Amino acid sequence: MVGSILLTTIAGILFGLALAAPPGPMNAIIAEESVRRGWTAGFRAGLGAMTADFVFFLLSLAGLVTIVEAAPRLRAGMIAIGGLLMLYFGYDALTNVDETLTAEETDELNRGFLKAFVLAITNPYQILFWLTVGVGLLSPGKLDVLGALPTVGDALAGTVVVETGSPLLVGGLFGGIILWIVGFPAALVTGRNKTDRFAPLVAGVSGLVLVGAGVAFLFDGVSTLV
Repeated sequence: MVGSILLTTIAGILFGLALAAPPGPMNAIIAEESVRRGWTAGFRAGLGAMTADFVFFLLSLAGLVTIVEAAPRLRAGMIAIGGLLMLYFGYDALTNVDETLTAEETDELNRGFLKAFVLAITNPYQILFWLTVGVGLLSPGKLDVLGALPTVGDALAGTVVVETGSPLLVGGLFGGIILWIVGFPAALVTGRNKTDRFAPLVAGVSGLVLVGAGVAFLFDGVSTLV
């Protein structure tokens, strides 16, 4: 019993880390805020993205996220709006690449939260996650974690089986996200404190990631609409 509880919680944490860790617009915002304004700003930006995931979680429970999936033009509009926002935030990051440690005021810290939240809430790919993987995690049943692995899955089938629909799995998922939004900004701030060149480099790369993602999102959304 204890082993099953532990496995379910660990599986949730790993799913949370898998959701939060991949490079992309959300982590670009967290990185930029961390090197420009410190750990608190980076954490708040991560909290903004996680709040959007929590909103999607609630909407998944209510079955409302399927509305977006079933409305291609609505989804395309969200993609286009998200692309415009990414372009704006990317431009801001690139034009202020040398501005570091200049703002610790509450309004500036909250700005990072709002930037990440708005980008995440207009990101249909996060909705897609909750429609696929997320719904699977929320639906009561069992998940053979290692059985789905290519090549070795048959040999490991039944080794790690966790209960889906469990509060432990969902709690672990958000626990994994929290681990990321605490540790990722901390690592960036440590790097920034070791060399003066680190902060402008990270801010510049973050800006380029946002601009690149913005162009891709905008092209995708507009192409679908027209």
